[in-house]
Amino acid sequence: MRVFLRILSFARPLGGTIPLYLGLIIPATIFSVVNLSVLIPLLQVLFDQAQEVEVGVSTSGWSIQNLKSSFYGYLHEVIQARGKLSALYLICTIAVVSVLLANCFRYFSQLVLASVRVRVMKNLRNEAYSHILYQELGFFTHRRKGDLVARVTTDIQEIEQSAVSTLKAVIKEPFLIIGYLIVLIAISPKLTLYTLLLLPVAGVGVSLVARRIRKWARRSQESMGQIGHLLDETIMGIRTIKAFMAETFQQARFEQQVKAYSDQAFQIAARSNLAAPLSEVIGVSVLVLVLVIGGREVLVVGQLAPAEFIGFLIIFSQLLNPAKAISVAVSQISRGLSAADRVFELMDHRSILFRSEKKELHLENELIFDQVSFDFDGEAVLSEVSFGIKKGETIALVGPSGAGKSTVADLLCGFYQPKMGQVLIDGEPLNLYNHQWLEQIAYVGQEPVVFHDTIAANILFANPSATDEELEHAARGAYLHEFIMSLPNCYQTTVGDRGTRLSGGERQRLTIARAILKNPKVLVLDEATSALDAQSEQLVQEAVSNLMKNRTSLVIAHRLSTIQHADRILVMDKGRIVEQGNHEELLEQKGLYHKLARLQAFS
Repeated sequence: MRVFLRILSFARPLGGTIPLYLGLIIPATIFSVVNLSVLIPLLQVLFDQAQEVEVGVSTSGWSIQNLKSSFYGYLHEVIQARGKLSALYLICTIAVVSVLLANCFRYFSQLVLASVRVRVMKNLRNEAYSHILYQELGFFTHRRKGDLVARVTTDIQEIEQSAVSTLKAVIKEPFLIIGYLIVLIAISPKLTLYTLLLLPVAGVGVSLVARRIRKWARRSQESMGQIGHLLDETIMGIRTIKAFMAETFQQARFEQQVKAYSDQAFQIAARSNLAAPLSEVIGVSVLVLVLVIGGREVLVVGQLAPAEFIGFLIIFSQLLNPAKAISVAVSQISRGLSAADRVFELMDHRSILFRSEKKELHLENELIFDQVSFDFDGEAVLSEVSFGIKKGETIALVGPSGAGKSTVADLLCGFYQPKMGQVLIDGEPLNLYNHQWLEQIAYVGQEPVVFHDTIAANILFANPSATDEELEHAARGAYLHEFIMSLPNCYQTTVGDRGTRLSGGERQRLTIARAILKNPKVLVLDEATSALDAQSEQLVQEAVSNLMKNRTSLVIAHRLSTIQHADRILVMDKGRIVEQGNHEELLEQKGLYHKLARLQAFS
């Protein structure tokens, strides 16, 4: 119930929704009850018993007995004045009008519920996506991408189909049950009491079925997450799969996951489909018992008229329909609640990336790494790294793969938090700044990230409000403008999924144009020219050099030729800074930098 109420909390703002729904469902219920209630006088007219019904003295008030007395009094007048056929026409007219009005009110009440369902799904999807979007990077290193996608897509779809869709049964049907019970009590309180004692038996069996469904549903949704992850791996690595002729191996992996999901889906279907026949069998059994008890009241005791008893049975049979709908909804909702558990588990994971304190960002003096240590899954990546970057200074990081260079860049951007030590901005910890810190940074990574959109949209990603002139200036700065103009649709050319229509160098230059457009105060280049061919590297390097003028810059590069003019070069190895100085000083030290320079010169 707690999970279901949390799902419903995403229906906010409700405003006038609840009063509007009540104003529609209550008349719908009343007219539905009237439609069935007129069967009793209809039968009495047909069986020539209408005039035998005792008509009490009508008093003021809206009790069932007063309404019954008033109606039968009017019915007697019609029979005496115009005959039984006119009374039959009157009853049939009331039945038709009540059906029409009941369905009109029910239709509009369902529209209100539909608006609530749509609002719940919209808010839930937006909230789940937002939680993923604002997580720190460490969150993604421990999660399967396919599982995250499954939680926001298939799991939320399951919530909509199984949990939210049951709103109709859970909210609408109780009104019908209450309305029918009021009429049944008016007909025979004793018989209604027996009915109420027998009905809960049906709920016990359905609740046992629902409990098992939720357990299997959780396993099924986890298997679907595995399938999504495997499919994502296949699409991302399709070239490698084909190069190693691993289609058969990959197909076997996929079929294994699909089989696990199918087995679990069958277990869920076997149990959920049991709810409807189980409730129907129990309902019919209860109906038979009511028939026996009520028949005795008619034949032996004589306290119930035959027409009233038949009407009681008809109304009671209609009472079983909403009761059955609720029991089926209970079994279905278990699947939705299991999916909701997975979605809320994702949403309950709080990001520690940015704290709530607001501070203005004004880098006036220096960025400092003060004894910073960082590990990943217990394995040390950085060990007591200390250095400073003065405002307007360019610092380069070099070293073998795995030395920790990219981790330094990630910490500077605030993507991670140090395990020990601090990253300071003018003496204050970086984590005291809000998102405006990232607003001052342009980051260009090793792998160019390009979105499935136009070239213009990809560059404007850094500054959506930029003018066409600023957009062209950024493209020219990355030496990309002439290439763009050679395309059929120029800046409106779609680059394909992950930029597949562009070469590696073109994708990297596009990301550099994005950084130029942002016009940042702090520039982080993580081996940003590694994907460029020799012809374009020099042109782009000149553009990047111009971009770095009078800016605080951190540059990571494998090619030492690209960072020879840095103010300082920090040489890293195994998570530590082992050397530092400018290009000439480091060559004279005959250390690791000298070794790397010789290897690159030789190659």
